[in-house]
Amino acid sequence: MTHQFSICSYSFRRSFESCAMDFRGYVDFNRQHGFAQLDPWMKHIEPALENKSWLADAKRMAEDAGLPYGCIAVDGGHMYEEDAAQRALCRATALRWLEIAAALDAPQMRIDSGGPEALTDEVFEKIVEGYNELIPAAKSAGVEILVENHWGPTKYAENTVRLLEAVEGLGLLFDTNNWAEGTQERAWQLCAPYARLTHFKTFSFDSQGNDPSVNLDRACDILLEKGYKGVWGIESTPVDGDEEGAALKTMALLRRALSV
Repeated sequence: MTHQFSICSYSFRRSFESCAMDFRGYVDFNRQHGFAQLDPWMKHIEPALENKSWLADAKRMAEDAGLPYGCIAVDGGHMYEEDAAQRALCRATALRWLEIAAALDAPQMRIDSGGPEALTDEVFEKIVEGYNELIPAAKSAGVEILVENHWGPTKYAENTVRLLEAVEGLGLLFDTNNWAEGTQERAWQLCAPYARLTHFKTFSFDSQGNDPSVNLDRACDILLEKGYKGVWGIESTPVDGDEEGAALKTMALLRRALSV
């Protein structure tokens, strides 16, 4: 089986902030190092919301590099806010980004559930309602909606599984790290069957290029055992600030774990 890799542009947020990298640089990095698709964080393509010329340029950059868009990670479009007006604004944000995803031919978009960690039935119903409104529009646009174990109730695997089981057509962006403390191994086991894309987190590396804080081999084994066939996505967050180095070291670790 051929394994493909991607790197979310959030992995380069400090480089973007310091202007050491721009979106063209992100595309070039992906092309130069053999990543299979572009997974932008929405902050790095925000000009596309108002500037059709920028959007066309972003599409052309990808085409020139021979890279498709993959998953757009959207913040601020989450499904739950206690206030109905705020909830409506979030859902409008999700729909606006859906237009961008469709224009870029991105097959996936990450939209968080929102909500408190303590998930009540009332909150759960509102989250389900939101996804059930969004997913038909996304399906018509050719975009799959993913929820990530990111913050709030989805830090707990049982909540994440409950949501995935309740919403037809909802997939999981499986982050190796964003689980409640002490629950990671159980969460990997419970949630791996639902994974449609991954964010492998790394933080720091030893002299052998390993990250001692991440049992990356184990996460790969579980995903493979549960039948994962998607792109092996990375979201590295290096404590030393070497974002390009961390991306490449994480890709090397994944290649080793997958015997590529």
